[in-house]
Amino acid sequence: MLLTRIKGPRDLDRLSQEELDQLAAEIRSFLVDAVSKTGGHLGPNLGVVELTIALHRVFDSPKDKVLFDTGHQAYVHKLLTGRQDFAGLRSKGGLSGYPSRAESDHDVIENSHASTVLGWADGLAKANEVLGREDHHVAAVIGDGALTGGMAWEALNNIAAAKDRPLVIVVNDNERSYGPTIGGLANHLATLRTTDGYERFLARGKEILERTPVVGKPLFETLHGAKKGLKDFIAPQGMFEDLGLKYIGPIDGHDIEALESALQRAKRFSGPVIVHCLTQKGRGYEPAVQDEADRFHAVGVIHPDTGLPVSTDAASWTSVFADEMVKLGKERKDIVAITAAMLQPVGLKKFADAFPDRIYDVGIAEQHGATSAAGLATGGAHPVFAVYATFLNRAFDQVLMDVALHKCGVTFVLDRAGVTGTDGASHNGMWDMSIMQVVPGLRLAAPRDAEQLRAQLREAVEVKDAPTVVRYSKGVVGPAVPAVGRIGGMDVLRAPGADVTRPDVLLVSVGALAPMCLEIADLLDKQGITTTVVDPRWVKPVDEALAPLADRHRVVVTVEDNGRTGGVGSAVSQALRDAGVDVPLRDFGIPQRFLDHASRKEVMAEIGLTAPDIARQVTGLVAKLDGRYDSEPAAAVD
Repeated sequence: MLLTRIKGPRDLDRLSQEELDQLAAEIRSFLVDAVSKTGGHLGPNLGVVELTIALHRVFDSPKDKVLFDTGHQAYVHKLLTGRQDFAGLRSKGGLSGYPSRAESDHDVIENSHASTVLGWADGLAKANEVLGREDHHVAAVIGDGALTGGMAWEALNNIAAAKDRPLVIVVNDNERSYGPTIGGLANHLATLRTTDGYERFLARGKEILERTPVVGKPLFETLHGAKKGLKDFIAPQGMFEDLGLKYIGPIDGHDIEALESALQRAKRFSGPVIVHCLTQKGRGYEPAVQDEADRFHAVGVIHPDTGLPVSTDAASWTSVFADEMVKLGKERKDIVAITAAMLQPVGLKKFADAFPDRIYDVGIAEQHGATSAAGLATGGAHPVFAVYATFLNRAFDQVLMDVALHKCGVTFVLDRAGVTGTDGASHNGMWDMSIMQVVPGLRLAAPRDAEQLRAQLREAVEVKDAPTVVRYSKGVVGPAVPAVGRIGGMDVLRAPGADVTRPDVLLVSVGALAPMCLEIADLLDKQGITTTVVDPRWVKPVDEALAPLADRHRVVVTVEDNGRTGGVGSAVSQALRDAGVDVPLRDFGIPQRFLDHASRKEVMAEIGLTAPDIARQVTGLVAKLDGRYDSEPAAAVD
């Protein structure tokens, strides 16, 4: 096989055009076989095989910087830079699903949030200029979906201002981000895809005029100088050139020879250049090509021959939300939904099918989505903006100043909250409850099970004068966790016997960690430690009944699937201080560091967020209060 002979990008230089086509076929076969076993981003990588080969033949990585936005299409890049062991893809100790500096000098950006690559490229090109590195180049690959993000256009505005600073921008245009790309930019690119008259006209004109004696060449140059108006007439691609960017394309993104020619021309140019490449997401794998939803953007473990899942999971948090949104839509005409280019992943496809006039896909533009939601709320609608928890970080200022300041009734539904695991550091939803704590008036719910998700979503959309947040985990929703009582607005999940006058521990359980918290209480009970377990349901604001309840216990423990700094534990601690309740408190959560990719269970074990680990520490704390603990370790908790 040719692929096994590729140890680095320069090994590509020795291959003939026929061998390059063979290599592309081998890579596609490898990807289908490997990713079907591990899960991962299959469709995007099948679409960039020839493009990645051409990039590495034209540019000299790692001296030249080849950048990918958002990085989920970098599997081919990994294969061509010496990383062909995909057996542990996205697993602990295996390859990351995104570029990783720890893996290779060829990887530059680890951030898998979209629309950032042009900002990186602008900075790297400026660094080359400042340091006089004229033989260094920067090539940034950005999808048409990522171009819907405002950050991309902010960067383009700056890039275009330096007309003599070399930078190659490759637009990987497959008409999709997750699903089909939407918006004005998508319509513009669609026009460019279907209009090649200008390039044919100019090439034919040059051929004829250059053969004409004396006046031919000057006349061609005159016509070429008028090309802007001509392009606008024949192919309205002037949008990029209006910014001051040289435009090359559209190029067949599966023709290696054509791609190399275009990239070589762009590389030689002394300023910023757009190379517009047309690719097909999922190319070469029929189940992906036939998948209208997202062309196998991301898959679990599948049968490679059919593309069908090996196993069917039970109901997920996302599916519970999806079904409840449809019910709400039928009951209330003012309910509308917003997605940031992720209609299917966040569970809004069913709502969109049922209410096509009440769904808004804003593209990869979370900031705009939040402010547009404020406008919708001000106009009398109640928008539900469903987004991954980690992506809400990008719209913090809009949540604060546009939604909260104006007391707009907007509900943010955060999918993939807490530890998500295999997608790595950038996808863990471990900041939302900390960031949202500082927003005045905002109310934040963390449902523990499907029933509570349905109930708290309904409570959230009833709020008309403040933003509300409902956040839940990735994956399968757990079993129902019934309450045994209610104190204030909090559900009591476990209570000590009536003969216990002052229980040892008040355990505050946040969201989906309720089953684990009940397991902690069982382990403590074996040590003779009495425990009350409560689920606040709404973790912001802190329930007024919590402080007096805490005052009737010896120790307060909070357990949350969020960063410890500024999270629920911090909010509870402040509430107790404000109420004059002087009770020891221990907060358990995610340490404030970027977590390596692994399964959720492995990550939770690594950071000590498991029932035995927490029970062991709480046992030690209670032992200290009893005077039974000096320098000896606490008794082990099995």
